[in-house]
Amino acid sequence: MTQLSCKHLPTRSGDAGVTLIEMMVVLVMISVVAAIIVPNVIGRPDEARASVAQTDLRSIASALELYRLDNQTYPTTTQGLAALVEAPISPPLPRNWVQGGYLTSLPQDPWGNAYVYQSPGTVGGFDLMSLGSDGAAGGDGPASDIALGDRQAAGLSQ
Repeated sequence: MTQLSCKHLPTRSGDAGVTLIEMMVVLVMISVVAAIIVPNVIGRPDEARASVAQTDLRSIASALELYRLDNQTYPTTTQGLAALVEAPISPPLPRNWVQGGYLTSLPQDPWGNAYVYQSPGTVGGFDLMSLGSDGAAGGDGPASDIALGDRQAAGLSQ
């Protein structure tokens, strides 16, 4: 009976392992896929920062609209966006400023700069923008300005 059970055991042939050629083929395939994907992924941080800036601009714009609904006007350029966090002390003083503010803190753009606010705006009640990665007006690519869309900035104020 011992002989019968030995006959049914699977045996490995001499070439059952992974060869160096097979390993090389797999590594080359991985390298080709990485060469195609990596360049597409590297440019994404700039797009992500621009997306975060647009989201911040929309949040700030919503807070500005709430401020206007409570106080019949937007904060002045002098009062700035700080009027959304702390009650302004410069005129015109808000009539119904909400205790606790309209934002918990004043966000900075993804590059660490302050958002630019102007009221009244060139189109609508206010202008709101990020100056991009260079922190200066104008620029191209990641250094370009990111503004709240004209439709959004003027939306409820007209």
